[in-house]
Amino acid sequence: MKPARSKTPARKPIGQPKGSNMMSKDPVQVYCRLRPMQSSTDVSCMKVTSDTTVVITPPESATNFRAVTKEIQKTFSHVFTSDVTQKEIFKTVALPLVQNLIQGKNGLLFTYGVTGSGKTYTMTGESQDVGIMPRCLDVLFNTIANYQTKKFVFKPDKLNGFDVQGEADAMLDRQHELYPGLSVQKIGRLGKHRKVDSDGDSNPMVPHNRNESQSVAVESDNAYAVFVTYVEIYNNNVYDLLDEDDIRTKTLQSKIVREDGNKNMYVHAVTEVEVKSAEEAFELFQRGQRKRRVAHTALNAESSRSHSVFTIRLVQAPLDCEGEHVIQDKRVVCISQLSLVDLAGSERTNRTKNTGQHLREAGNINNSLMTLRSCLEILRDNQNQGTNKMVPYRDSKLTHLFKNYFDGEGQVRMIVCVNPRADDYDETIQVMKFAEMTQDVQVARSNPVKLDLGFTPGRRQANKICKEARSKLERGGQPEATDLIIDLGLVYSLGGPFPQLETVTSGNDYIIQSLIQFLEKRINKRNILRADLQKKQEDFRRILMGIEQENLKLQIDVASSKAVNTQKQKTISALEGYLCGTKERICKLESKLNSANETVRSLQQEVKDRDLALNQRLIDRQRVKQKYNTKIQVETDKMNKELEIKLRQQREHLQNQMKEKEDKLRLVKEILVNDNIHPAMTGLSSKEQVPELTTRVVSPDRSVRISRKDKIPISNPRYRRSQSADRWIDHRPQTLVPIGTVLQPLMQKRRSIKQLTSPKEITDGASRYCLIAQEHDTDGELETKLYKGDILPTSGGGAQVVFNDMECLKQSSPKARKRTGPREEGMDQVDSVSTLTETKRPRN
Repeated sequence: MKPARSKTPARKPIGQPKGSNMMSKDPVQVYCRLRPMQSSTDVSCMKVTSDTTVVITPPESATNFRAVTKEIQKTFSHVFTSDVTQKEIFKTVALPLVQNLIQGKNGLLFTYGVTGSGKTYTMTGESQDVGIMPRCLDVLFNTIANYQTKKFVFKPDKLNGFDVQGEADAMLDRQHELYPGLSVQKIGRLGKHRKVDSDGDSNPMVPHNRNESQSVAVESDNAYAVFVTYVEIYNNNVYDLLDEDDIRTKTLQSKIVREDGNKNMYVHAVTEVEVKSAEEAFELFQRGQRKRRVAHTALNAESSRSHSVFTIRLVQAPLDCEGEHVIQDKRVVCISQLSLVDLAGSERTNRTKNTGQHLREAGNINNSLMTLRSCLEILRDNQNQGTNKMVPYRDSKLTHLFKNYFDGEGQVRMIVCVNPRADDYDETIQVMKFAEMTQDVQVARSNPVKLDLGFTPGRRQANKICKEARSKLERGGQPEATDLIIDLGLVYSLGGPFPQLETVTSGNDYIIQSLIQFLEKRINKRNILRADLQKKQEDFRRILMGIEQENLKLQIDVASSKAVNTQKQKTISALEGYLCGTKERICKLESKLNSANETVRSLQQEVKDRDLALNQRLIDRQRVKQKYNTKIQVETDKMNKELEIKLRQQREHLQNQMKEKEDKLRLVKEILVNDNIHPAMTGLSSKEQVPELTTRVVSPDRSVRISRKDKIPISNPRYRRSQSADRWIDHRPQTLVPIGTVLQPLMQKRRSIKQLTSPKEITDGASRYCLIAQEHDTDGELETKLYKGDILPTSGGGAQVVFNDMECLKQSSPKARKRTGPREEGMDQVDSVSTLTETKRPRN
C-alpha cells in the first residue's frame, strides 16, 4: 500500500483586513528592463534616473497625455538599462528563486511586455549570452551534481506527486527505456535545434560557458531528481509541447487544469521528463520550441501567439540512517517547482495589421492578459480595503494554472520588458500601469515543512568514508572487512550554517523570529545528540562487559587446547618414525623399478632391430618386382613397334591395290569416251578387260540404255534405279552441287537432315539411311557417293546404322577429251549430251 501524501500546512487567507500583521507577506517584485534602440533615427521616450526609477516623456503625437502631464515617473524593484548583461539580470532576479527551489520553496517568474520588447531574449538569450532559463538549469545541476539519484528512483504518480521506487523497479524501468525503443527523453534529444524566437532574437544552442557556472548551498543528506514540463496556453487552451503522441498525430490535444489533493493546480496528463543535466533539459526545451505557435506580424517577424510555461520541478527526499539509499516513504518527499513564463506580447490590432486567425489569436492573448490584470487588481483591493471579493481565476487558463502562487504557494517575480521608442509609447504606458499595480499585491510567504526523521546529519559523507576504509582494509589483506559494522550516528552535527535572511521591509521582527526558530531547532538537535551519546555509552559499556566474559571463556579454551596439543605432538613423533621406515622401503622399490625399466628398454631395442630387418626384405622384393616390370614393358613396346610396322605395310599394300583399281576404272572411262582406242593400248590383258558396262544417256525427256557392243540406245521408260516403301533418312552434311541429270537416288519417303544431333532423328519412323557426299576425282570431275544402310534399334533404346551398299555417281563430258579416228563422226550425235557412269558395288 502506498503511503498517504502529506498535505502542506494551511495558508492564511489573502484578503486580510487593513492593519493586520503583514510581516508574513511579500509584495510581488517587478523589474524593468529597457531594450537597446534598434536604429539611430529612433527617438527614446524614457530616461533612467536611478536604479529603481524611470521617467517616461510622452511624444508630441500623444495629445491625450500632453494635457495631463509632461512626464510620468515609475518606480520598480530594480531598473536595468539597455547595456545590462544577462548575467547581472539572472543574479538579481532569478538566482534567489533557484535558491528557494533547492530549499523546497516554489517560484514564479513572468516576462511581460509588448511584442518585440525582448521578452524571449531575456528568458532564453542567445548562444553567446544565454538568458535566465539556461542559467537556472546550470546553477541547479551544478549544485546537486553529486547528490542526484539514479534514474526512475522517483516516478511521477500522474496526480502531481511522486512515488519512491526500489532499486529493482527502477532498474527495470531503465531497461525498458534502453532496449524496447527510444523513450520520450531520448526522442527529445534527437531533435535538431531550430531558431524560434518570438521576439526576433536568437535562441541559444548550448548552455553558457562553464567557467561562469556557480552553485548554492544544498543539504548533502538528501537525494535529488529534476523533472521538467513545457506547455503553452493558446486560444485559452493548454497544450503539451513535449507530448510525443501529438507529434505522431500531428495535432496537439488540449489538456485539463486540475487540482490535486493538496489544493495545488497542475496540468493533468502532462509529459513530465526526468533530466540529469542542463544540456538534456535545454534540448527538451528546444524540442518544445519547435512546436510553439509563432506568426509574422507588422511589429515582429516571429511573434509569439501563445503563453509558454517551462516548469522545473525538484524532488528531494532524505537518505536512510546509513546515508546510502532513499527512504521509500512518500510522506518524506519534498516537491518544489520553478515556473518560467514567457507571456505573449500585448498588442493593438491597428498596429499589427492582424486579420482572420491571427486577429482571433490576438484577441485571446489580450483577454488572458486582461484577466490576469483583473485578478491582481481584485487581490490588491481585498488586501488594501479589507474586502473579500472573489478573484476570477477560472476566467482564463493562465490565471487558473498559477492560482496557488498568488494564494501563497511561492514567491512571484515579474520582468517588464519595454521598448523605449516613442512610437511604442501608447502600448508602453499601459504596460507600466499594469506593472505599477502588480507591485501593490502582497503574496503570503511560503514556509515549506520538511519532515525531520531524527537522523544524524552528515551521514552521506560518513558512509563514503566508511566505504573507503573498508576498501583500504580489503586491499591490506583483511577479508573480514566486509563484515565490519560502523555506526554512522557517531558523526555529529548541529546542521548547516545560519540561513541567509533577506530584508524586504523596514521591520526586523520576522528576522528575529526566524533566528529564534533556527536556534530552537539547533537546541533540540543538541539534546537529541546528547541523549543519543548517553545511550551509545551505555551500549558500549554493555558490549565491553560481554567481551570481558568472552575473554575468560577463551582463556579456559586455550588451556585445554594446550593439553590437546601436547598429546598431538607425541602422535606426530610416532608418525615421523613410521614415515622414515616407509621412505626406506620406497627407495628399494625405486631401485627395482629402474632395473625393470632397463630390461624393457633393451627388449624394445631388439624389437626395433627385427622390424628393420623385415622392412629390408620387403624393400628388396619390391626392387626385384620393379626390375621385371621394366623388362616386360620393354618387350611390350618392342612388340607394339613390330605390329605397327606390319600394319603400315599392309595399309600401303591396300592403298596400292586401290590405286590400281582406280587406274583401271579411269581406263574404262577413257574407253567409253573414246571408242577407237584398242584394248591393247590400255595395257590390259584380255582377262583384265572390264566386263560389259551399262550406261545411261540423259536426254531432256527420257532415259535410255546404250550397249557397248553396238552403241545403239535402247529405250526403257519403266526402268527405275531404286524403289522402296521404306522411309529414308536423307543425310546431306554439306550443300551438294546439282548435276542436272535425272540419274538421282529415288527416295519417295524421306526426311532430309544436315546434322545428326540425337538418336531420335534416325529412330523416329525411319528404317533406311543414306549419306550423300561429293568430291573431285583425280581428273577434276565431280563425283557423288551414296552410302546406304539399314537402321537397326539397339537394346539400350538407341539405334545403329549397318551400311550394306555404296553407289558412286560421276558426271563426265565428251568434250573434256580430244578424240581422233573414224568414230568422231559417230560421236557427233552425243556431243551435246552428258554421260553419267554408275558403278555399283555389291552389298556387304
